[in-house]
Amino acid sequence: MRPLDETETSVVFDKLFKFVGNNLKNLVENPSHEGPEPNPGRYCFRLNKNKIYYCSESLVKRATNIAKPNLISLGTCIGKYTHGGNFHLTVQALNLLAANAKHKVWLKPQSEMSFLYGNHVLKSALGRITENVGAGDGVVVFSMSDVPLGFGIAAKSTQDCRKLDPNGIVVLHQGDIGEYLRMEDEL
Repeated sequence: MRPLDETETSVVFDKLFKFVGNNLKNLVENPSHEGPEPNPGRYCFRLNKNKIYYCSESLVKRATNIAKPNLISLGTCIGKYTHGGNFHLTVQALNLLAANAKHKVWLKPQSEMSFLYGNHVLKSALGRITENVGAGDGVVVFSMSDVPLGFGIAAKSTQDCRKLDPNGIVVLHQGDIGEYLRMEDEL
């Protein structure tokens, strides 16, 4: 487990910035009240094998007692690097994204299952969408009762969604909570 180097940090922050915008500052400066220290520490990003973890500094200090081959996971796995060097967010990052989301989409109740099976969000499934969403922006998908279901990339801007036919794709699927069941061996 090691800290991210400069290029890894910029790649991770670019991906997170796409979803949380200026709220990225909240992730980095979030005080951690874990551990025996009286002063709150900070949260940090660490790389173990090809996965990026978000964890408190006190947890990282305590994990130094574990041998590297024996350390499997630490904190919250927010993403992983592919063999090609690209960074992909995983569904475990959903809680962080939902709490700091810049753009949000709410689904109609009858459309939630379709999204949870890994399908894109269609215009007919859209309950609400935040203003000023641009094409290519990261969005967090919620149910109408504000339960985070997943995240994706906006295929159309908010203005384009109003003119779109009901079968047009609004959000391209990236991750959802249904992955916990579909891919439980890999997570």
